[in-house]
Amino acid sequence: MKKVLNTARKAGPETWLVPRFLCPAFARSSVLRVFQRPGASSLKPAPTGPKTFYRCLHVQVNKNSPEIHPLTSTQLALLPWTCPGCGAYTQIQNSEDAGFYTTSRKAVKAFISARRRALNGNTTGGAGKNEPGVGIPDFENLTELEESSMENENSEIQAPDEALQDLDTASETATSKTPSTPVCDRCHHLLYHQTGTSIIHPTVQSIEDIIADSPYKYNHIYHILDAADFPLSLIPQLHHHLSLMPQRSQNRRAKTSKFYHGRKSEMSFIITRSDLLAPLKEQVDSLMPYLVQVLRDALGSSGKDVRLGNVRCVSSERGWWTKQLKEDIWNRGGGGWMVGKVNVGKSSLFETVFPKGRNADIDFGALRQETIETSSGAMYHPDLHSQGSRPLNISNQQGPALRDDVKDLQNESLLPPVPEEVPYPVMPIVSALPGTTASPIRLPFGRGKGELIDLPGLDRGGLERFVSDKHKLDLVMRQRVKAEQYVIRPGQSILIGGLIRITPLASDTMLLACPFVPFDSHVTNTEKAIAVHTQTATSGLSSITEEGAGEKMASAGKFQLKWDVTKQRAGPLTASTAVGLKPQILPFAVLSADILIEGCGWVEVAVQVRKKALQNSGDALGAAGAGMEFPSVEVFSPEGKHIGIRRPMNAWLTGGHHKAKARPGHARPRRSMKGVKKNLKKLARAALVGG
Repeated sequence: MKKVLNTARKAGPETWLVPRFLCPAFARSSVLRVFQRPGASSLKPAPTGPKTFYRCLHVQVNKNSPEIHPLTSTQLALLPWTCPGCGAYTQIQNSEDAGFYTTSRKAVKAFISARRRALNGNTTGGAGKNEPGVGIPDFENLTELEESSMENENSEIQAPDEALQDLDTASETATSKTPSTPVCDRCHHLLYHQTGTSIIHPTVQSIEDIIADSPYKYNHIYHILDAADFPLSLIPQLHHHLSLMPQRSQNRRAKTSKFYHGRKSEMSFIITRSDLLAPLKEQVDSLMPYLVQVLRDALGSSGKDVRLGNVRCVSSERGWWTKQLKEDIWNRGGGGWMVGKVNVGKSSLFETVFPKGRNADIDFGALRQETIETSSGAMYHPDLHSQGSRPLNISNQQGPALRDDVKDLQNESLLPPVPEEVPYPVMPIVSALPGTTASPIRLPFGRGKGELIDLPGLDRGGLERFVSDKHKLDLVMRQRVKAEQYVIRPGQSILIGGLIRITPLASDTMLLACPFVPFDSHVTNTEKAIAVHTQTATSGLSSITEEGAGEKMASAGKFQLKWDVTKQRAGPLTASTAVGLKPQILPFAVLSADILIEGCGWVEVAVQVRKKALQNSGDALGAAGAGMEFPSVEVFSPEGKHIGIRRPMNAWLTGGHHKAKARPGHARPRRSMKGVKKNLKKLARAALVGG
């Protein structure tokens, strides 16, 4: 890793191999210029006059960046170290990058004002604002603050009981009146204007280096997978890249845990947004054997003999199985890392499963007394213990004194400083923009019991590069789609949003297609579909493709419909409550497959063929199916990528758009009682007259 960093430094900011937003240590010298003593021997004398303070940047700054907006030392000291919404380091160089704060915003002004009032009321011992030396301590005057706060360099700091009570009262008052930590301008625009730019996506190597800096002995990796295109969001060989404990095999003597290099690191698969698969929780639970089998197929040869008992299917929107996951995170403790690709629902799941409010039963009095007894030269400032700030570490040793979080950067750690633990912290923002999280977001819980870290998402393929700007947010499936079933006749193709084209290869069969995607689909003849897809002819069909992307359309491959779904699709012929025939005795077979579109959804394709048309029909759709010629479809996509295939889920049977029945009633309608009483009376009178 050191060789990579040294090479990156020599190469310059334009050719860094590691994204700068993941390497805050690159700007370590700038931080030290701000926070070290002006008279330190290792630094140049501080120039006189007003200063412009810079914090470490998380992204690479463009040479033609907009005008720099300077901040005073007071404003910089009052702002949080990192943005709680995206994790980006606070910076004042480029207003278009993450982490930039505009001090004229109402939320930022309120936060700075509250922090200023808290500091003026606590750090000065209740003196007036107009007295000399009173106010917010500048980092330039850090030496004077240290000297006035210390009675003796070699003696421990002792505080009387009255002072502790005053500090307690002031801390509680400041905490109750201080507004929540504001987010940066980029997060503000994403939340309220749905505008913003993506960050540079990290690589698996960058994620490995970040997790390697974990301060915990026990770590748990939560591999987040998206249910919309499951399992395309799977990161291949993640165990190998992160040096994790191998998956437990099916051998009954397999070890449950193992330490590597003094650490124990395990992994779980979390399938998020499960509410996109079916409308009811019971239906999603019934899909668990199918999901495990699909994941086993995606793992390849390494997934044949593993147990896969660490797979969970949750929904942050509906709250399905999130409570159990929250309890597991609390009981495990240590470092919990959320790893996955962009737009898989990491931040949304993070907000749901983070154990909030669990430190309410902590005895803060005993904790404070323990801190005072064990502290040696550490000045406790309760006013600085709000979210996003750290206490000043005033040392009694010789040399420059640094803040604790600055020391983290000095040690070239790829992790940001850990914020102060609060019962209900500000959660990461949730947005459809790929790459919303700009830097690792650390949130501790349980009085140092553990942390939950939200990591930036890995690149998902970049399908949004071929979509027009006004339709980029439409790529993300936000709610369950009730798909319609289209009939594709010979000589026809189906266009999925003008971006994907599916063409049957057989000229004598009809296909059924159910697109579970958040944009429109259309069936037309193949020649017209090719012209619309490649943008060689104009048409009234709706398309989300960007202008000029038609030249990059290529074949993604030919996919066979080789999975037998006759029992599910044959209706009353195979239903146990109706005829109940076995699929083996039927003269036809229904074959199906799910065509996956990366980050968007899937298209369920099914076809009915006669068994005589298949070769080796004696092998009749057996487990191997060797030598059989299955019906196939050819899929065309941008650059021939972003397409996958899996065994069918049969989602149309549970969540598709079904036509209403001609007669809505199931039982025989009730007999009309109109005139019945009148007829009964006539019969009674006739009987009397006749008698």
